[in-house]
Amino acid sequence: MPSYSVSEVNRFIKQIFAAEDIFYGLHIRGEISNFVNHVRSGHFYFTLKDQTSSIKCVMFRSNASRLPFLPENGMNVILRGDVQVFERDGVYQVYVADIQPDGTGALYMAYEQLKKKLDAEGLFDPQRKRPLPPYPGAIGVITSKTGAALQDILNILRRRYPVCTVKLFPALVQGEQAPESIIQAFARANRTPLDLVIVGRGGGSLEDLWAFNDEGVARAIAGCRVPVISAVGHEVDYTIADFAADLRAPTPSAAAELAVPDIVNLRTMIDNYAEMVYNYTVSSLQNGEQQLDSLSTRLMARAPGAVLEHSCHSLESLDSRLHLSFEGMYGRCGQRFAAAAGMLESLSPLKVLTRGYSITFDKSGKIARSAEQLKPGNRITTRFHDGEVVSVVAEKEE
Repeated sequence: MPSYSVSEVNRFIKQIFAAEDIFYGLHIRGEISNFVNHVRSGHFYFTLKDQTSSIKCVMFRSNASRLPFLPENGMNVILRGDVQVFERDGVYQVYVADIQPDGTGALYMAYEQLKKKLDAEGLFDPQRKRPLPPYPGAIGVITSKTGAALQDILNILRRRYPVCTVKLFPALVQGEQAPESIIQAFARANRTPLDLVIVGRGGGSLEDLWAFNDEGVARAIAGCRVPVISAVGHEVDYTIADFAADLRAPTPSAAAELAVPDIVNLRTMIDNYAEMVYNYTVSSLQNGEQQLDSLSTRLMARAPGAVLEHSCHSLESLDSRLHLSFEGMYGRCGQRFAAAAGMLESLSPLKVLTRGYSITFDKSGKIARSAEQLKPGNRITTRFHDGEVVSVVAEKEE
């Protein structure tokens, strides 16, 4: 009777497995146990079991690195792989190509895992949220330079608060390269003098918005040196970026609304404040005059002599105190009025003209906001801080 070495037997069994097509591309359902993530090699080793049986599994780094979530013990999954013999040990095992959660989407599971991890680190703690500046002078916008979200943000910022400066940091907002692109945009924003950053994009599927569920993006948002408003997708979409930001807006348009005050309301507030100062000043003067008249009447009604002399002294003292009080009050009111007037002056578009800017009007008197509105031969008026110049468009350059 012939004899065989252990290696020969194992090799023969391996060949039998390799020859059977049924062992390739198997889908196997079970529960993960004994999971080991070999950090140095990047390979996963685990056991897949059901109520009565188990089978060893290995997933090499080339496949493991593509998983959007990290497998865990107790997780019910459906894996796809090939059953082969590990010749050295004489055992058969599944060489796993892909793993899908049984009953829950892989992306959703990855989302929940990352959310739980960052929340445990305190990245979403309400105590670390920073308030938005009430009157931002410079706003950074991180989004696609060709997307509709950018135009929505710019239109609202120009309408509500045209005195602020907007700086675009273009980034990819979809695809495999998007997370790193967004992170680099935040790095550039951190090197720029800004008061606030808006980051976001329009709506889409979970896969479309996945860049904003990236751990690196979340840490870039949390590490930004100025407050961040996230505006990703539509009102029902929540991403990891929303939790990491200082404030979440349901849409890019809403983010712009939250970022700045309405200049019309500001002007109304300043006008009301100026009127309040004026009314307070007039009222104080009238009260002082009434008190002085009352004292004079009482003095005249008393007997002459010592009483008159004493009353004169009292009147002089009260008159002096009234003048001192009025001068102090009037000075404070004047300062408050000057501050209000200064704020109104800083919000005036004419103030911008003194810094070298100008405003161009077409022949109908409307502001020309773009070169596309003008054609050669059009008569235009250009307003500077010290006057206006009337000219005719000779030619246009792109």
